[in-house]
Amino acid sequence: MHSNIFEAVIPAKSERKSFFKRVSGVLTVLLIAFTANASLANKSNESSFRPPSVPLIACDPYFSIWSPADELYGSATCHWTGTDHPLVSMVRIDGKTYRLMGNQPEAIDPAKQISLDVYPTRTVYTFQAGGAEIQLEFMQAALPDDIDLLSQPVVWLEWEAKSVDGKSHDISVYMDAGMDLAVHQNNQYVEWSKPDFDSLNVLKTGTQSQNVLARKGDNVRIDWGYFYMAAPKGQNPQSQISKAHKSRAYFAARGDLPGSMDKDMPRRVEEDAPVMAYKFDRKLKSGQSASCRMMLAYDDIKSVLYFGDELEAYWKKDGKTIEDVLARAAENFNQVKKRCKSFDKELMQDLKKAGGDDYVKIASLAYRQAFSANKVVADENGMPLMFSKENFSNGCMGTVDVFYPFAPQVLLLNPTLAKASFVPILEYGRSDRWKFPFAPHDVGTYPHAMGQVYGGGERSAENQMPVEECGNMILLTAAAVKAEGDVEFARKYWDILSSWAEYLKSKGLDPENQLCTDDFAGHLAHNVNLSMKAIVSLAAYADMADMMGEKARASLYRRTAQKYAKQWMEMADDGDHYRLAFDKPGTWSQKYNLVWDRILDLNLFPDSVARTEMEYYKNVQNKYGLPLDNRSKYTKLDWIFWTASITGSKKDFKDLIAPVRKFINETPDRVPMTDWYWTHNAEQRGFQARPVVGGVFIKLMDNKKVWNKWVENAGSVAGQWAPLPKPPKIEPVVEMSYDEPKMWYYTFDKPANENWYKPSFDPIEEGWSRGAAGFGTSGTPSAEVNTVWETPNIWITRKFHLDDIPEELELMIHHDEDATVYINGKMAAKLYGYTSSPGHYKIKEEAFDALKQGKNTMAIHCRQTTGGQYIDAGLAQVIEQD
Repeated sequence: MHSNIFEAVIPAKSERKSFFKRVSGVLTVLLIAFTANASLANKSNESSFRPPSVPLIACDPYFSIWSPADELYGSATCHWTGTDHPLVSMVRIDGKTYRLMGNQPEAIDPAKQISLDVYPTRTVYTFQAGGAEIQLEFMQAALPDDIDLLSQPVVWLEWEAKSVDGKSHDISVYMDAGMDLAVHQNNQYVEWSKPDFDSLNVLKTGTQSQNVLARKGDNVRIDWGYFYMAAPKGQNPQSQISKAHKSRAYFAARGDLPGSMDKDMPRRVEEDAPVMAYKFDRKLKSGQSASCRMMLAYDDIKSVLYFGDELEAYWKKDGKTIEDVLARAAENFNQVKKRCKSFDKELMQDLKKAGGDDYVKIASLAYRQAFSANKVVADENGMPLMFSKENFSNGCMGTVDVFYPFAPQVLLLNPTLAKASFVPILEYGRSDRWKFPFAPHDVGTYPHAMGQVYGGGERSAENQMPVEECGNMILLTAAAVKAEGDVEFARKYWDILSSWAEYLKSKGLDPENQLCTDDFAGHLAHNVNLSMKAIVSLAAYADMADMMGEKARASLYRRTAQKYAKQWMEMADDGDHYRLAFDKPGTWSQKYNLVWDRILDLNLFPDSVARTEMEYYKNVQNKYGLPLDNRSKYTKLDWIFWTASITGSKKDFKDLIAPVRKFINETPDRVPMTDWYWTHNAEQRGFQARPVVGGVFIKLMDNKKVWNKWVENAGSVAGQWAPLPKPPKIEPVVEMSYDEPKMWYYTFDKPANENWYKPSFDPIEEGWSRGAAGFGTSGTPSAEVNTVWETPNIWITRKFHLDDIPEELELMIHHDEDATVYINGKMAAKLYGYTSSPGHYKIKEEAFDALKQGKNTMAIHCRQTTGGQYIDAGLAQVIEQD
C-alpha cells in the first residue's frame, strides 16, 4: 500500500487542489446551506450519511465514474482520478426543464434532490420538480455468484417518475455522455458512429488511434476500445450525436434533439467534440408511474498484457461480443434487477446484524469501489484471473499487500474470485523468473503484468517486502481452503507455499529492517505486527499440512507457531498494551493481523491479548478514527475494520468504526473513499478509489454461519488455471547499451527541423551532441546511465545496419516515461508511462515495412514528467516458446 517513497505516482498536493477547485463552488453553497437542508447537508446529524464521492459506474479501473458532490447536479461527474467524465441528465415536465445530473447547462435550474441511497449494486437518487417525483437509479450487476455477469462492463440507468400533485404530466428525459470517456487526455482524436444493433438504439465512440494496451500507469484513463450508449428500441428512444451546447439547448428549449448528426470527425475532444445524447418521452398519469431506461457500456477489446499474452475480459471467454452482451442485458433487465435488489437486501441485513447501521452504510459504499479497482479476465484455459490496480499509490498490478486487505470481500462472497487474485502471484513466484526465497510483491504496472516493478523488482532483494508477502499469500490461501473445505487448491501450489513458510520460520519471529504493507511509514526493524503475521501464517500453514495428511510437517509448524506466540507476548509486552517494535518501549500499533487467529480458528494467542489491545485502542483513538500507530495521526481505513474485529465483540467493533463513519461524512476531500487519512481533521493523506476497502467485510467472516451461507451460494468455476505463459526467446539484432554503450546523437531542445526523425536528417549539421546510451538520471530503476539527461524532453537518433529482416523482429526499449519511436521516418511505436526494465513491443506495420537490408535510421522522442527518467532502445528477434 504504497506511498511515493519509490517514485509512486500519487497526485501532488497541487493536483488535488486543482480537483477540489472544480467543486469549490459546490462546497461554498453547501456551507451556506449547512443548516437549511438537514436531510442532505447537516453534518451534525448522526443519522445522515454523505459519501465523499458517489459511485455511478464502477466496473473496472478504466470504466469508473463518480459524482463528487452532495447533489448529483452539484458538479461534473468524473473518473476516479478526478478527470471530468461528464454525464448529463435533464427532465422536462410540462414544458419546463430541470437539471438532474451534472453541472451543465448552468442556466437550467436543478430539480430538488430529496434523497440519495447507495446500495451494494445500486445508487438511487430521488428528485422532485414540477409536481412529479423522479427516481434515477444506476444499477450494476456486480453479483459475486455470477462471475460472467459481474465481469460485464454494463451499467443500467433507469428513470422512474410518479405524480405527487394528483395531476397528469408530459415528461421527457434527456441523457448525454461526453467523448471524454474514451480518451486519456482531451487533446486526443475521437470518432463516433451509430452502429446497427437489431433490438437496440446504439451510439458508439472511441479514439482514432486505438493503441490497444499501449498505455500503462497510475493516473491513466483508457484510450482504446469503445464506449457505448444503448437503449432498447421498445423504450422508444431518440438519439443523436451533436455538439454539447447545441444538444442540451435544443432539449432545454424545445424538448427535442438536433435533427442531424455531427459528422466532422476525427476531432480532438477539446475542440468542441460532440456528445452522445438520448431522449425519451412519456405521459405520466395521475396515480401511475412512467419509466425509461438505457445502458452505458465499455468494450476494452483487450484488457491486460499477461507475461506477453493479451488477455480479454472474462465475459468474452465464450466468444461473446459487446452486441451480444448488450442484447442479453436488455432482454434480462427485470430478472437482473430483481437479483440485484435481493442480493443488496440480504447482504445489508447481514451487515446490520454484525455491526449496525454504520457498518451497512460503509460496506455498501465500499462494495462497488473495491470491485471497480479490479479487472476480471480469462486465462488461456478460460479460467478467471482477477487483477487489482493500485489507484493513486503507484499503479502496480496484482499487488499482494493490496489484494490482501481487499480479499475478505471475495473470500466471503465467492472464493473463486479470491483464488483468481492469488493465482498470478503463485504462478509467478514458482516460475524461473522469480529468483528469491520470498513471495513477489506485484506482477507489473497496470495493465501490463510483465513482472514485478516495485522495489528491486526481479533484480535485487532491495526494498522488497519478504515477510509481508510470504505471510499474506499463506494466510489468503489458508482462508480460501477454509472457506471451501477443500485443500486441493493449496496442494497445487504446495511447493512454493512450503518455501515461503520455511522463510517465515527462519525470518518471521523478529523481522529484520524491512518494509511492510504500510510502506509509507518507511522501513522498520523488529515490527511487532509483522511478526504476528508471520506467526499466524505458520499456524495456518500447519493446518493445511494437516489437511493434506502431512502430520509431521503440521506438528512441526504448529509447535513453532505456538512457541513464537509465547515469545511474542514476552517481547512485545509494554504493560497495558503491546509495542510497535520489540525494541521500542512506549510505542503502540494496530495489531490488525491478529484477526486471523479468530477467523482461521488458530487459537495461538489468549483472548487477553486482543482484549488488552482493544481497551488501549479505545483510549487513544481520535475524532475520526484510530491512528495506525504512535508515529503519526494518520490511519488506514481498512485496518481499522480488521482491528475492530480482533475480539469478536459487536460493541468493540461499533466503537472503533463509528469514527470512520464520521470521517466519511465530514472529510473535505470529495474523492472516492480514501483508505489513508488524518484522524484529527478528516483530510485525505493519500490514495483513493482503491480495492483495499473490500477489507471492511472481514467482520462477516467471523460468523461461520454467514460465511458458509455465502460460499455455498457462490458460483464456482470448473477447470484448472493455466500456467504462467512461457517467456519468449529474445535474440538481440540491434543491441541496446547494457553490455556495451551504443552511440546516438541527441538534443534536449525541441528540433527546429521538423524532419528530425527521417533518414535524410543530418544531426551533425543541426548541431546535435553525440553520446552513449542510456540517457537518464542515476537512481532510475535498472538504468545504466552513460549520458546524463535531466530535462523534460530528449530527442535521439542513430543509424543501424541489418543483414536481413526477421519476421519476429520487435522493438526493445527501456523508457521512462512516454516515448515515440520512428524507424526510417515511420512511426514504429507510441509508448506511455514507464518501464523499469527493457520490454519488447510489436513494430507498427508501416514502420516494419520501411525496414531494409543495409543502413536504417531509428529516432526517438522521450518525455519526462516526474520521478526517474531514462531512454535506450534497440531491436530484437522475439521467438515465442511452446
